[in-house]
Amino acid sequence: MKLQYQLNAAFAALILIVMSITAFYTYSLIMDMLIQDERVQLQERAVLLNRISQEQDASVRLSQLSDLVQNQNYPLLLFDLSQEEVLFSSLPAETAVDWMNRFEDELASEEVWESNGESYVVYPISFAPNSSQRILVMATPLDDLQIVQNAFAQRMIRVIVIGLLLALAVSYFMTNRLVTPLSRLKQEVKKIEKRKFSEVQPVKSSGEIKDVEQSVRHMAEELERYINTQKQFFQNASHELKTPLMSIQGYAEGIRDGIFEGKDAERGLNVMVSEAERLKKIVNEMILLAKLDSSEDVYQPSEVNLAELTDQAKDRLYPLANEKGVVLHSSSYHKFTSYVDPERVLQALINIIGNAVRHAETRVDIISNISKDVLSIKVIDDGSGIPEDLLPQLFQRFIKGKEGETGLGLAISRAIIERSGGSIRASNNEDGPGAVFEIRIPKRPNPDLS
Repeated sequence: MKLQYQLNAAFAALILIVMSITAFYTYSLIMDMLIQDERVQLQERAVLLNRISQEQDASVRLSQLSDLVQNQNYPLLLFDLSQEEVLFSSLPAETAVDWMNRFEDELASEEVWESNGESYVVYPISFAPNSSQRILVMATPLDDLQIVQNAFAQRMIRVIVIGLLLALAVSYFMTNRLVTPLSRLKQEVKKIEKRKFSEVQPVKSSGEIKDVEQSVRHMAEELERYINTQKQFFQNASHELKTPLMSIQGYAEGIRDGIFEGKDAERGLNVMVSEAERLKKIVNEMILLAKLDSSEDVYQPSEVNLAELTDQAKDRLYPLANEKGVVLHSSSYHKFTSYVDPERVLQALINIIGNAVRHAETRVDIISNISKDVLSIKVIDDGSGIPEDLLPQLFQRFIKGKEGETGLGLAISRAIIERSGGSIRASNNEDGPGAVFEIRIPKRPNPDLS
């Protein structure tokens, strides 16, 4: 069953249950309300008759009482308990005698009296002044009230039916507004399933559905970017691997066929060894990147002082800096402990600082700052900066500058920093020549100690 029909059915069932329960209780209470209202009217009649009964002239009194009863057709009973005599009754004789006999023992406190299968709403009152033996009973057949109750029930049923139809109309309108965006969203998801990312269109909606719609479109964009990145990665990987393999194959075939001899053969062997080392480095870095994306074993965190790691990275790059005539300068900062993999973070720092040294002219500054439990490390060189067209894809795989090696170093660094819960970004220095790499790593507690 479609969602819209399910929602309509659920809403209709809920309305029907609520209205049925309300109708049941209302139907039960209406009889009590009618009985109470009828007793009030009976009381007023009894007071009127009692006033007539106080007329001094007995003949006049009886005449007025008889006329009033006959004209108004009041079902009533007047009896004397002391003499056990029915003085007047417009009820069946058997009912009058039965009520008189049962009055003191059973009926005095009851609102509804029964006799011979008939029920009456009654109001008894002492009729004669200064006497509690003469009892006037005003009565109304309960059937009359049930007719009113049934008429009310019929109207209530009509109201329930009309209300249910209106509720269904409102439900259909509301669920249609709800389900239509979901149906449209389903169509857009089908496009994503078929990788037709360019055809994905926004869906007009609101509330949580709007949030889902935005998430779906963002997912489509990320999937498209990921697929394009993977395609580019395989293209770049095949190119990077093919180049050393072609060199190795060319020299190997030349030496085998006797084309290269003597010093040429020795030079060819050296090139083959060098290209094999380069090929090995590319393969190892590709494997590391794959493990950083999927494997837990390759990243083994522990409590470590990141200040010491920065110093170690700087010390390991002193030989390269001296060789290029670049001065490494670092600012002083306090101890900053976080739960990260020291070997991987050190590798990322070496990659970033080493990249700055290779592109610097004379100086590389390492500036550290701690703010709100986040360590910021800025690596600033005074080189020629990063080409603007290269900035958006600088941390992608096999993207390298003019002095890059494999094009995987910055991609590995980003993967390590993000695995450590941090972030990395690159920009050109606004205060002078060169580039700025900023690493931000938050303080992460050891989960085993939490």
